[in-house]
Amino acid sequence: MTDLHVRKMSFAFADYAVPFLWNEANPAFSSMANAVSFLAIGFEKMIVKTILQTKPLITDPAVAEEADAFMRQEGQHSAAHRQHVKGLITRYPGLQETLDEVIGEFDRLTRDRSLNYRLAYTADLEATFTPVFKLMLDHDSTLFRPGDDRVASLFIWHFVEEVEHRGSALIIFDSVVGSDVYRMRTSPSIFRHVMKVIRVACAGFNKHVPLEDRKIDALSMFASHRHKQNLCKRLPLLRGADNGPMGRAFDHLPLGEQLIALTGIVRSQLPKHNPAHEKLPALAGIWFERYEAGYDVSRWYTADAAAL
Repeated sequence: MTDLHVRKMSFAFADYAVPFLWNEANPAFSSMANAVSFLAIGFEKMIVKTILQTKPLITDPAVAEEADAFMRQEGQHSAAHRQHVKGLITRYPGLQETLDEVIGEFDRLTRDRSLNYRLAYTADLEATFTPVFKLMLDHDSTLFRPGDDRVASLFIWHFVEEVEHRGSALIIFDSVVGSDVYRMRTSPSIFRHVMKVIRVACAGFNKHVPLEDRKIDALSMFASHRHKQNLCKRLPLLRGADNGPMGRAFDHLPLGEQLIALTGIVRSQLPKHNPAHEKLPALAGIWFERYEAGYDVSRWYTADAAAL
């Protein structure tokens, strides 16, 4: 019997305007998280279709139950991120074009790539989430707390549920495909596609969101872009569009912890990786306890104040 729980969440994004710069203290993280929302909609749409196609191939009832709960959790994530992105599009209508481009990238992947490839894609990317999200959740005081509580609460919920189902995609992949060699062989092309989609989102932010609202060049999360812009500053003949200052979301975090997260990402792609052995963010345990106790997790930082 699966340990996953499907939680339907609402974050009141329709109640008032959704800011692009939802954490004013960290414009780079605001932009990065917004890109994750766009990515999540396309990626999780692909996951749902992939699992529906996979279910007839699963012979183990326990794996079938895990697959169903995993798919339903991802469906809830997609629905919530759609509400976040809808709020951004209301304020910046041109971002509908960006969302369509992001979804189109995953629709083409679904159409052109085999089921085995899409299962590997899901397993490889999902395996990276626990070390990455642990880094973020361990520093929620600077990455999430200072921001719009709706957006912060959305990402905290999503990330702790990714920790909860951290092994699901690999369980499904191993049941149907069962080849570490195939998973490793496809990994480079998978992460090229992930970064391509994030770049599409960030380029859309530069195009459709005024600099006064985003405060940084949204593409500055890419080292290659930062290098190119720095080169252009030194060589006027190469100078192109200036989309704002360069910024990085995690510059204030301890380098050692960033390296631990990077090591975890590499480890997640190796043969026989078992996500059950990963170190978990303490905030995830607190979140599950509060949810079970009836705490309003859709207002993670403000629910207590509202009750006073």
